Amino acid sequence: MRRYLILAAVAAIVLGASSTSFAQQISGDYVETRSADVYTGPCFANSEVNLVGNEAIMAWRISQGQWEGARLEGLSVVGVVRANGTLGDPYENVLPAKAVIIVDEKATPAQRQALISFAQCMGGDLLSNAVRVEVAPIDIQVEHVGMHFGKASVQAGSLAGIQTRALGAKDHLCGNEETFYPPLTETSHSMPAVALVDQYNGPGLGVSWTLRDKRSAFVGSFSR
Repeated sequence: MRRYLILAAVAAIVLGASSTSFAQQISGDYVETRSADVYTGPCFANSEVNLVGNEAIMAWRISQGQWEGARLEGLSVVGVVRANGTLGDPYENVLPAKAVIIVDEKATPAQRQALISFAQCMGGDLLSNAVRVEVAPIDIQVEHVGMHFGKASVQAGSLAGIQTRALGAKDHLCGNEETFYPPLTETSHSMPAVALVDQYNGPGLGVSWTLRDKRSAFVGSFSR
C-alpha cells in the first residue's frame, strides 16, 4: 500500500510540474538591432567599441502562450534601450540603462501589464528601468525559410521601425567576420542580419536615430 502511495505522489508531482511548464510556455518571433555591427571582424568591432553600440531595439511577437495568466497570442511588445556603453562589451559596465517599452494597442489592460512584465523578464537589466511606456500599433513580420532567418520588419507606430535582410557575400568586408556579439536576450534560434533601416523617433531616451545598412541585427525565435 505504501508503495502505491509513493508512486501516486510522484505521479502527482510530475503532472503538476508538466502542467506548470505547459502553462508558462510562450514562444514566437524575435528581432533585434543595435547601433554597432554584431556580425563583424575584430578590426571593425574595435573601431566601434566605446563610440557606438549603446542603443538597441528588441522586439517580440508572441505566436502562442501566456504570461502571468494573460493569453498573449498575436500580440507584440518592443523595448528600446539606451545604455552607458557598447552593449556586449565585456570590459565595460553599460548599466544603468534607460528603456522605453512600447506595447501593442490591441492588448487589453491586463495583457499590456503582462507584455511589460514579459519584456522586462526577457530583457533583464536593460529593460528594468523603463522611463516610459507607450501604446502603439505594432506589426512584426519574420520570414522563415526552414531554420534560416533574415528578412524581417518591425513597425511600432511612428516610434520605432526595423527592416532587415539576410547576410550575403558582399557583407564580408574583411573576410574575418563572425557573430561578434550574441543577442541581448534568450533565443531558441537566431541569425545575424543586415539592418536596412533601424530607427527610433520617440521620447524618453534623450536621443533619436536612423541607421541604415549595418550588420547590426538579429532575427530569430524564442521559446520558454
